[in-house]
This record gives sequence, C-alpha cells and structure tokens, in this order.
Amino acid sequence: MAKTMPAVVNYGIEPRSVELREVPIPEIGDHDVLLKTEAVSVCGSDLHQWLGGISWQVNYPCILGHEFGGTIVQLGKRVKDYSLGNRVVSETAAVIDETSPFSRRGLYNLDPHRLGFGYGVNGAMTQYVKVPERCLHRIPDHLEFERAALTEPCSVAYNAVCMNTTIRPGDVVVVLGPGPIGLLCALMAKLSGAGHLVVAGIPSDAKRLEVAMQLGADITLTEGVEEYLRGFGDGFGADVVIDAAGVSATLELALKLVRPAGQVTKVGWGPQPMNFSFDAAVQKNVRVQGSFSHNWPIWERIIAMMSSGQLDVSPLISQTAKLEDWQTCFEGMHSGDFVKAVLLPA
Repeated sequence: MAKTMPAVVNYGIEPRSVELREVPIPEIGDHDVLLKTEAVSVCGSDLHQWLGGISWQVNYPCILGHEFGGTIVQLGKRVKDYSLGNRVVSETAAVIDETSPFSRRGLYNLDPHRLGFGYGVNGAMTQYVKVPERCLHRIPDHLEFERAALTEPCSVAYNAVCMNTTIRPGDVVVVLGPGPIGLLCALMAKLSGAGHLVVAGIPSDAKRLEVAMQLGADITLTEGVEEYLRGFGDGFGADVVIDAAGVSATLELALKLVRPAGQVTKVGWGPQPMNFSFDAAVQKNVRVQGSFSHNWPIWERIIAMMSSGQLDVSPLISQTAKLEDWQTCFEGMHSGDFVKAVLLPA
C-alpha cells in the first residue's frame, strides 16, 4: 500500500478553498478500522464549505466527505464485530463524548462535543478513511455502494419527517427546497402517508422538481405557493411544512403556509438573520421543530428499507465520477444540473 493518497481537501474559510492534495494514509487506533472508500456522495454542506458559506466550525485543513461506504482493509486490535472485507457504511459522528447525557440516551448526534467527518475530522473524499468501529453498519452484497452512500442523507430525512414530525395518512404536506435533503424528505412524507404532497422551489430547480414528481409529489411549484394552498381543500393551509431550504427566509414562508395547529419542521441550515416576527407561530398554535442528524436505529431502518427496495434513491443520483473529477460534480450540483453526485475514489 502506498504511503500517500489523493484527497479533496478544504484548506480555508475563503470561497473555493478546496483542492485535490496528496495526504498521508491514516493510521488507525485500537477501536478503528481502515476503510477503503468505494463511494462517497457529495452533500450540500460540502458545497457550502467549498463556497465559504457556513455556520459551523471547520478544523482546517480537512478532507471533505461524510456520506460514504466502503470495504474494511485493516482492523484495530480491539475491533471485535467486523472482519476484513466487510462491506459497510459509516455514520458521521466520528468523535463523541460517550459519557454525556445525550450519548447515554442514544442521542449522540446532539452531543455538543461531537465532531463529524468532513469538518471536524478528515472525511472520505479520498481512498482510505479511519472510522471508529461504533460508526459502522453492514450492508448486504446486493446493495451497490453508489446507493448505500446515500444512507446518511436518507437518515437525515427519516429523522426529520418520520421521527421529529407527525404525518398522518391524508395530510397535506409542503416541502420547501428540492435539494437532496428536501427530495428525500418528500419521499419520506409520501412513505408516511401524505395525502397531497407539494414540493416548492425556484425556477433554477427545474431538474430537481422533475425528480420530485418521480418520487411521488402531486405538484411542484416555483411561485404562488400561498395562493395554491388558499385554493386547495378548505383553504387553511398545509398540515405539515418541511423547511429544507438552505436559507433562513423560508421559515417565514413556512409559517404562512402552515394551517392552525399544524407543524413546521426545519431541517435546512440557514446562517442568515431571520428579521421577521415569530408571532404567526403563536397565533396559529403551531409546533415548530428543528431536526439534526440521526442515530443508530435510524441507520439500521434505512439500510433495511434500501435493501428491501422500499426506498429507492436511484432517481437522485445524477452523476458518478472519479475522485479527480470532484470539481465538475460540485459545479454540477451547485448549478442544479445534478441532484446528487457520487465520487468513486477506489
């Protein structure tokens, strides 16, 4: 095995401070495995770091990539439950305080000391990545790595829609923002029984909105969402609004769209100040819920759904490419030409 490897490295906060660099192959600890990265999916947060628009701390320089799967090629001395050659995907919580009250409840995703792959520690946009054994999940042989790499965003969407939101059969559900997370939230809403599913975006989201229809949306809109809901059903608005847009302003729209006693779940990051009154949430008696990340049982559920065919992420994968073509993939996702790009470092 060579001593170095190519990696997509985010080396500073300035826009487009990302490049392909030669880096050392990591050394693993007793409780780690060395994973040969077979597939790593590009996330919207990777694009945010590339463009310099982030609201989280990055430990520069850092290898990007936190949606990945691979093959175990080296085992730490105290790794007990995995073997060389196992096909696995990895959770994102690379470093946690296992004694924190959140970790003890299984909510290690909410541990304030948590560090994730791709910003806190080196990620998987490279050939080999060091992963703690506790992060691993086996995947069956028939599940391709290209699809398995989307386990992480599917888990984000499942946590937002199926755990932190209550959707009943027949509910009117609006998803704001047809990026990968928004599209997966729409898919989870449909699987949860949404009776009328609306996915809203902007004109440049045309290709993503086409995918939304493939995933089960009843209608997609680029304008006039309030007017549409006033003319639909009893006219009081949506039972559930999922805000998956990467800006703050959509939360104000969500509060306009939701019906009294409805729910708003915000899963999209937005570092901008909101600058609007929150009184609508009070007046409408609305439940407003944030949702972040995921934990062990959600990953197991997603892998089972993917393996059975109940969850098909194929419509989201617009491009697969070699590691050296990372910039083309980033540009394609940023422009909206690609919904999801998957890099194949191995």
